[in-house]
Amino acid sequence: MKLDAIDRRILAALQRDARLTNVQLAEEVGLSPSPCLRRVRNLEKTGVISGYHATLDRIGLGLGLTVFVGIKVERHHDEPAAAFREAVQAFTEVISCHLVSGDADFLLQVVVPDLAGYERFLMGTLLKLPGVRDIRSNFAIQTVKTQGPLSLAHLPG
Repeated sequence: MKLDAIDRRILAALQRDARLTNVQLAEEVGLSPSPCLRRVRNLEKTGVISGYHATLDRIGLGLGLTVFVGIKVERHHDEPAAAFREAVQAFTEVISCHLVSGDADFLLQVVVPDLAGYERFLMGTLLKLPGVRDIRSNFAIQTVKTQGPLSLAHLPG
């Protein structure tokens, strides 16, 4: 989808504050409310805006340990790899999973209360997955930056 300058301003504003009312958003991007709402609905319909969410304080919720887990699987294209991908979808501890190049085949971001919680998840869940050949855990010491807004500068239009 080709985005114009107004679409980009809408996206930038919603990334800063997705709770803006349509009237507030329209004012911020220089449109009247009706055309602004049409543009937002079109961005949603085309999938450019895929959803809205609240950012939660992990530590405040008792989820103080973030672990980046590199996993090697036996084979990428066999049933075990498919079963691994399917299983990971159900684990609430896994907040992201990426197929990656390099030393690991998959990189998981796991959030748990503490080291004991990670040990339970590792021993009771991850190590029991089909096709898992190797697991390497990297513990986050400090979060310098969390997921921020996407850069829109490089988009065509």
